Amino acid sequence: MQLEIRPDPAEVGRARRWARSRLAGSGIGADESLAEILILLVSELVTNAVVHTGRPAVLRLSLPGCEAESATVRLEVADRSGRAPVPRCVDGDATGGRGLALVDGLADRWGWSPEGAGKSIWCELDRCERPRKSTEVYAIEASAYEGLAFEAV
Repeated sequence: MQLEIRPDPAEVGRARRWARSRLAGSGIGADESLAEILILLVSELVTNAVVHTGRPAVLRLSLPGCEAESATVRLEVADRSGRAPVPRCVDGDATGGRGLALVDGLADRWGWSPEGAGKSIWCELDRCERPRKSTEVYAIEASAYEGLAFEAV
């Protein structure tokens, strides 16, 4: 399933609402940590596409069926900019610029690939019976990115 995204910051909220509505039929409860993480990742990747490219994008979401207790959720945002995501340093007081560091810390896997004249940035979350990492673990892992930020352009 996919959603066309206009190059407008208001699209980020629309993308989150769209993703939440898709979760309802997938068997992933809105209160599951997987759902919360997925919505955060939607926000980050769609924001990157809208803010850094200024071009339309496509949000794709691949969810497991209702019966799947263990499966992979895949999120992709394809945009029309062929420029690769590049790391950038930000000041500790900066209010932005840490999106892909969050993706790296929260997703089980992520990457990007050329797609037509643009690119696709994707991430995957494994849905499994074991509990996901706690937010304390993420904070420790995220410290490795302190002072670094990634910009998807």
